[in-house]
Amino acid sequence: MKIVILDGYTENPGDLSWEGFEQFGELTVYDRTPVDDHTETLKRIGDAEAVFVNKMPLPKPVIDNAPNLKFIGVLATGYNVVDIDAAKAKGVIVSNVPAYGTQSVAQFAIALLLEICSRIGQHNDAVKQGRWETCPDYCFWDHPLIELAGKTMGIIGFGNIGQATGKIARALGMNVIAFNPSQPAAGKEIARYVTLDELYQQSDVISLHCPLAPATQGIINKNTIARMKHGVIIINTARGPLIVEQDLADALNSGKVYAAGVDVVSVEPIKRDNPLLRAKNCFITPHISWAPKESRQRLMDIAVMNLRGYVEGKPVNVVS
Repeated sequence: MKIVILDGYTENPGDLSWEGFEQFGELTVYDRTPVDDHTETLKRIGDAEAVFVNKMPLPKPVIDNAPNLKFIGVLATGYNVVDIDAAKAKGVIVSNVPAYGTQSVAQFAIALLLEICSRIGQHNDAVKQGRWETCPDYCFWDHPLIELAGKTMGIIGFGNIGQATGKIARALGMNVIAFNPSQPAAGKEIARYVTLDELYQQSDVISLHCPLAPATQGIINKNTIARMKHGVIIINTARGPLIVEQDLADALNSGKVYAAGVDVVSVEPIKRDNPLLRAKNCFITPHISWAPKESRQRLMDIAVMNLRGYVEGKPVNVVS
């Protein structure tokens, strides 16, 4: 069997091994593939039976014209890069990788929050610039420092990652409330379930951990922000389009939202005209909450398991 990985660099820039895939056949790995060049994409796929992608799109023209394609493995949880209808029509199995980054994403969400509250990076830079050495007092700070104990974190989306984030927030002494349509029983030990409107009104911090769907797209917008506390903090490590970015930028600049920490934006890589780049107190990281080596190794292991399931006729983590 021939196996092709079209955009392997982000998952494995060289600190992991692809050998798990090699046991199933002839493996070819491309670091990157031009996203809009269907001719080149099809050339690289050739007569491969299994193709893996991370963020590389596989639209209908590619799926329809790949002569031997029978399995698509997505090296991520989100699988919107694959035309699922085209894959289904052709009988191509599509598997994704769920639940590999629970701890790393939860850790990162809290890291964004702690950076907003303590400004460690900024004060580290100030010390190294000599400002502490020349300070007339024994210490200084440039921004109000925020203690989280006793404050309320509202989590939208209370699955594995939301619950892991809630556990850390509770360890910091925060009260945790959550909104999730299904209200999983395990979450009741961590948070109190509330309506979405109650969450907006009661939260000092709102952290997004819900999937992107028609019901959640733009869930943070000028109307929902208006129902929040003045000075709320918003964290997003889920999906960029959950937020109407101009509305959040306006709220940051007015002070209605004190600060935001986002690891995702609506178009990635971020575009120069994204309004969050010029908004006050907006901390932006380049979609790396999933990227610790430990997390990527779990992703790799599950992707290999997905391929094994296909080869043995017992596919797992199937989305199509």
